[in-house]
Amino acid sequence: MPPRRAHIAMVGIPVVSHVLPSLALIRELVDRGHRVTYANDPSVANHIASSGAEPVRCTSTLPVATNAWPDDPIAAASLFLDDAVRALPQLHAAYDDDPADLYLYDIGAYAARALAESQGRPLLQLSPTFVGWDGYEEEVGAQLRTLPGADAYRDRFARWLATCGATTTDVDAFSGRPPRALALIPRAMQPHADRVDPGRVTFVGPCFDTRADTDAWDRPAGTAKILLISLGSAYTHRPAFYRQCLAAFGDLPGWHIVLQIGKHTDVAELGGIPANVDVHSWIPQRAVLAQADAFVTHAGMGGCGEGLLAGVPMIAVPQGAEQFMNADRLVELGIAHRLDTPDATPEALRAALHALMTDRERAERSRQLQAAARTEGGTRHAADLIETMLDAARDPAR
Repeated sequence: MPPRRAHIAMVGIPVVSHVLPSLALIRELVDRGHRVTYANDPSVANHIASSGAEPVRCTSTLPVATNAWPDDPIAAASLFLDDAVRALPQLHAAYDDDPADLYLYDIGAYAARALAESQGRPLLQLSPTFVGWDGYEEEVGAQLRTLPGADAYRDRFARWLATCGATTTDVDAFSGRPPRALALIPRAMQPHADRVDPGRVTFVGPCFDTRADTDAWDRPAGTAKILLISLGSAYTHRPAFYRQCLAAFGDLPGWHIVLQIGKHTDVAELGGIPANVDVHSWIPQRAVLAQADAFVTHAGMGGCGEGLLAGVPMIAVPQGAEQFMNADRLVELGIAHRLDTPDATPEALRAALHALMTDRERAERSRQLQAAARTEGGTRHAADLIETMLDAARDPAR
């Protein structure tokens, strides 16, 4: 029997790379007949509208409009805490008289966990990136606690937890150890996957629309090979790097280049555009990757997962946050070369592409990883698990 119609609330943050990974799952839940509300900032309302969920206005203080993210990790963490403090009263206003049967929430949406715990409602984290493993606090968290400002940040977090209605009042447990999570990434991209508690985290892989894809991309006629260059949605104002790529791959025999520069870069900043290069502010990345032969990526988790599922070799040029760890993981898997931005000269970029395209063992590894990722279930598996969780919450004896 299908589960009864439920009210499922998704609480997110207005960072596109955190919104897009779960949209297909939200759409699937709507299509299955559930009432789904989605609390987020109006700046991402157009993305949320495509899922069919009911929008709930929750204004954010995160610097998404200016793209002014600090390099200092403690300063960046403080932004998310500030955002949670502002978001929680808005969530109470929206959901205290209309509580959800289940709260889904992004890893950065701390206020959602505080709300669900204060209401005694079940919650499930949707992680668009890797999750913590047994030993993470000792191996990674301990290093962060030694940074300037860390003690003051943790004290402020603890004071908020003591007064916000959350039942989990330990900072590390609240921010880093969700009681239940779906990781929307290939398991192969998870560091120390063998040390992740399978009773707490399920890897379902990237979630894509289960209906026919609406995005399409036509391969230019007569092109032998396609190279996609994209730094995602956040770290895109990199005109100097794009110029290096144009010098490396422009007019490269047999190659057509698709370059996505995002909304923060003016094409005039690139200088002359070689005849074999198409420049776009946005492209349907999955559609291009389905026909691509290689991928220059910033190693954001979304791009890593899409590249892995497409079986495409990658040149990883990490720009920030967890992308450096992701790039190293791609190298460990044997399907990518890592080049840090200062080292990404035209000569180094061309050499990395040549090495990837001539590595027969890499091609076989890509095929194996692609096959493994496709068995993880994606959108339908994730929706099935959510409905199972709903059933269990309604009937704890099940």
